[in-house]
Amino acid sequence: MALFKNTTAPAATATLEVDPALAALTGDYTIDPAHSSIGFTVRHAMVTNVRGTFADHEGTLSLDGSDPSRSAAAIDVKIASIDTGMSDRDGHLRSADFFDAEQFPLMTFRSTTAEQLGGDAYRITGDLTIKDVTRPLSIDLDFNGSATDVYGNERVGFEGTAEILRSDWGLTWNAALETGGVMVSDKVRLNFDISAIKAAGPQA
Repeated sequence: MALFKNTTAPAATATLEVDPALAALTGDYTIDPAHSSIGFTVRHAMVTNVRGTFADHEGTLSLDGSDPSRSAAAIDVKIASIDTGMSDRDGHLRSADFFDAEQFPLMTFRSTTAEQLGGDAYRITGDLTIKDVTRPLSIDLDFNGSATDVYGNERVGFEGTAEILRSDWGLTWNAALETGGVMVSDKVRLNFDISAIKAAGPQA
């Protein structure tokens, strides 16, 4: 189901008929943190991966099923909620060596454009802010569909990934290994698994 249209298409292309099922998704949604996950994967000591999540996050989606290019997303992540399964490591990540969570408590994403890559695959681009640095980020997403849950909530689901160089956002701490290489890779994979609930419409 096409949720975002290709914004790079020539202006002269013919107008496409709107899919009623897609148009029905139009509305504002709130990300459900209990059924969503925002996390990361980073290479450690050159030989293995460390995975972590941010347990405390919130966000909104504004979907326009009749004109998907007008859809938007906003996400706020609390850095202090980082969890890699090791308290000492989490404390180091919160410190000034990395995120400096006390001074910069939020990581934020605000979308600017979106495009369809084909089928249910999309790319959404926006501004990612970590600490005091804001840089563009593109996230490749799969639209997992929509459903009404057992409580009557209308939901949409997405999952996606993006790769960044953490040094681009000023996260440069590292330690050299005796065997060569470094303790923490510069490349980080961001992982998103999002379930969002549609806001109730105005009462008649």
